[in-house]
Amino acid sequence: MSELKRGALLSYVNIGLSNIIGLILTPFIVKSLGSSEYGLYTLIGSFVAYLTLMDLGLNNTIVRYVSKYRAEADKEAEIKFLATAMWVYLAIAIILIIIGVFIYFQLDTIFSNSLTIIELGRAKVMFLILLVNLVITIPGGSFSAICNAYESFVFPRFVNIVKYLLRAISIFAVLSWGGKAISLVLIDTAFNIIIVMVTFVFVIKKLNIRLNLREYDRKMIREIFSYSFWVFLFTIVHQFQWNAGQVVLGMTTSTTLVAIFGIGILIGGYYNAFAGVVTSMLLPKATQLIVQERSGLEITEVFIKIGRMITYILFLIISGFFLLGKSFIFLWLSNDYKESWIIALLMMAGMTMPILQVFGNTVLEAKKKNKFKALVSIVTVSIAVVVGYYYSLRYGVKGMMIPLFIAMLFNSIIMNFYFVKIFDFKFKYFIKSVIMKPLIVTAILTLIAYWLLNMINVDSWFLFGIFGFLYAITFLTLTYFLLMNPYEKSFVKTIFK
Repeated sequence: MSELKRGALLSYVNIGLSNIIGLILTPFIVKSLGSSEYGLYTLIGSFVAYLTLMDLGLNNTIVRYVSKYRAEADKEAEIKFLATAMWVYLAIAIILIIIGVFIYFQLDTIFSNSLTIIELGRAKVMFLILLVNLVITIPGGSFSAICNAYESFVFPRFVNIVKYLLRAISIFAVLSWGGKAISLVLIDTAFNIIIVMVTFVFVIKKLNIRLNLREYDRKMIREIFSYSFWVFLFTIVHQFQWNAGQVVLGMTTSTTLVAIFGIGILIGGYYNAFAGVVTSMLLPKATQLIVQERSGLEITEVFIKIGRMITYILFLIISGFFLLGKSFIFLWLSNDYKESWIIALLMMAGMTMPILQVFGNTVLEAKKKNKFKALVSIVTVSIAVVVGYYYSLRYGVKGMMIPLFIAMLFNSIIMNFYFVKIFDFKFKYFIKSVIMKPLIVTAILTLIAYWLLNMINVDSWFLFGIFGFLYAITFLTLTYFLLMNPYEKSFVKTIFK
């Protein structure tokens, strides 16, 4: 099996494991910390997440340019590029410390209306720990980017699997001994630093990468930022989409509503993780296609090949969550978090088309045409955040989520027109090949299952497990026999072998 396929399988093992661990640990964390403390943990994590923007899109830039230099067999340019990128990362780390210290002294003002004095004290400690985390892990992310550029997908994903397991054990032990949110932040920081060190050794020893800081080229700095700036803008949109809600609610409401919104976003994040797997491994492939000047039809065929496999997984998840999401949240946490269901469902619905077309983003990055997407996204999502700020004062979590959902739909519609313009994307062909038939089958099955659920009160994990298992088996069976083509069936058989 190829490195790409093994990396993809490990990535989905990674996702499955992290999801399972998250589903098991989250109720334990919420119960151990309490809704207020968990909300504070979520709030500060979301707030600090904006500092990750200091990456400035350099990780994607490294993948793109190292892939390009490898395709052109230009080792000298690759060495100069990596040396230049490392100097840029050093400058970012220094700037990050300056900005972080400034924000630290502003936390009292920012959250004066929503946090108590005790909560503010804890928030400051967590902020400082996470700042140290970012100063190390943002430059450290370059080593994972190098692995992706070299299409070495297995090792980083294996290391992450080990990390998830050890992190889960550590969190369970620390909270059992009475630890609080600060303890969780310390655990995450420690494991992130270890991952950076291990990946660095792999890049140097196994991939034989030369990182000689003396070989930097100042002329490359302009080229780096001409590409990374638009990736950076899109990262701003991503942070707005995933973290602005918690920050806004932390300013306008309470930490309890932050926790409710955060749980919905957490579940939506599991759904979005599938796109991250595909994106991280497809940029090298997209770059090669662009270098080879493939046609719009050939690129669309890659869209379809990837999109069809993702469709089966996503449609199973979103239809299952529509049917059993309320029962799941009630059993998983409590009825106090019932609004998290609609938050997660809206997030999933808004992300479905972008996830199915995730290869389009990698093509835009490879062609250095992601400027338009970044501008459109930042405008629509920024408007959504502003509208959400005012509506959250009256409608709480729903008032924050609905504008974000509408912005995601607008982005998806606009980007399909842009794909057609930039690389002659065959939109109708894509919809017919990827979405139509699976959507019809999923809709019919969901309606039947919904009718059956109305006669059953799923109020126990036993009933939840039975109904969920039967639905999943029915969905996958119909998918295999009614939807999959011969290539996809052979791929499934290969996995089982």
